[in-house]
Amino acid sequence: MAVYAFWNNKGGVGKSYLTFQVACEYARTHPDRKVLVIDLCPQANASGMILGGISAGEVAINHLAHRTGQRQPMTISGYLDDRIVSPYKNPYSGANYVTQVKKFNAAAPENIYIACGDSSLELQSEQVRNACLPGPPEAWRIVHTWVRDLIEDMKTFWNEQDLTVFIDCNPSFTIYTEIALCAAERLIIPFSSDGSSKRAVKSVLSLVYGVQNGAGQAVSAFYTSTNRFRMKLPQIYAYVGNRLTQMNNSSASAFKQVVVGIFNEVYDVWRNNPDIFKIHPNGASAPTGRPAFRSMFESQINDANTASVVSGALGIPICSLTAGRKDLSGKEVIVNQSQLEKQQPNIREFVASIE
Repeated sequence: MAVYAFWNNKGGVGKSYLTFQVACEYARTHPDRKVLVIDLCPQANASGMILGGISAGEVAINHLAHRTGQRQPMTISGYLDDRIVSPYKNPYSGANYVTQVKKFNAAAPENIYIACGDSSLELQSEQVRNACLPGPPEAWRIVHTWVRDLIEDMKTFWNEQDLTVFIDCNPSFTIYTEIALCAAERLIIPFSSDGSSKRAVKSVLSLVYGVQNGAGQAVSAFYTSTNRFRMKLPQIYAYVGNRLTQMNNSSASAFKQVVVGIFNEVYDVWRNNPDIFKIHPNGASAPTGRPAFRSMFESQINDANTASVVSGALGIPICSLTAGRKDLSGKEVIVNQSQLEKQQPNIREFVASIE
C-alpha cells in the first residue's frame, strides 16, 4: 500500500483514464481497504469519470465545487484555499475535502474516495507558487508537503496508517505537479504510441531525477530544491503504454520502434541510477538483464475502442462494463465483448502488480 502518481510531461497519453481504471479496479479487488484518489489536474477529467462520467460527473463536480454561504468548495481547490490563508501552518482539514465516490456514482466501489479536481486550480496556482517565495527558511519545502499533509489527515480520520492513494497530475510541470510528486512514493509513467512519447519520457527523467540528456544540460529547480531539503522523490514503478491501438503490420512496426526507444532510454537510466526505481513485488530480486527489467517495469494497455469511450463517458470501470447496448448522451451505442477483452485483462494484470 503506497502513494502512486500518474504523470508524463505530455498531454493526451490517457493518464486520467488510466487513473480512473486503475483506482477503481484496485478498490474493487481490495474491498477491505480504503482507496483515495487525489485529482491535481485543473481539467478534472479523472474526477469526471470517477464521479459518473460526462454528464453525471460534471454535475457532481459542479456540486462539490459550488460555494454556498460560508462553505468552501469540497474539492482539492477548497483544501488549497485553507492552506493559502496560512501557508506554513497545517490546519489538519484534509478530511473536509474528501468525498465517497459511491454517493455520486453507483458503478463505483464502496471503498473509493476522492479529493475532487477543480478548474479553480488554475486561478490559485500563482498564490500557491508565491507561498514558496521568501518567508520562513523552509517555505518551499512546507508548501510542497501540502498534499502529503492531506494524506496524513485521511490516515488519522480513518484511523488507518496504510492507505493506497492514486494522484492524477497536471501534464505540465506546474507547481501542482511538483506538490504531487513530493507526496508520491511511486511514479507510473503512461505513454502513447507516437514519436513524441520518447521525448516526453526523457523530460520526466530530467525534470524529476536530474538525468541529463547531454553534457552541461541544466537540471530543474525542482530537482535542486528537493535535494537541498533532502526530500524523497517517488521511485519509478512502471512505464505504461496506454490505450494502444491494434494496428496493421506497417504501423505496428513503427510503433514497436517507439516502444523500443522508450525502453532503451529507461533501461539506460536504470543501469546508471537503479535507486530511482522501485523493485516489485516486495522481496523480488533486482532484474539482471534487459528482458527481466522490461518484464518488471513495462506494461501495455490495449485500447478497447468504443468500450473505452463508453467506460469513461458513463463512469463505469472497464472491468465492470458489460457488453450490449448503452445509452450515450441519448445515442445508442453497442459495446462488444471482443472490445472488452482487448483491455480488461491488461487492466487486471496491471492492477494485480500494484502493492
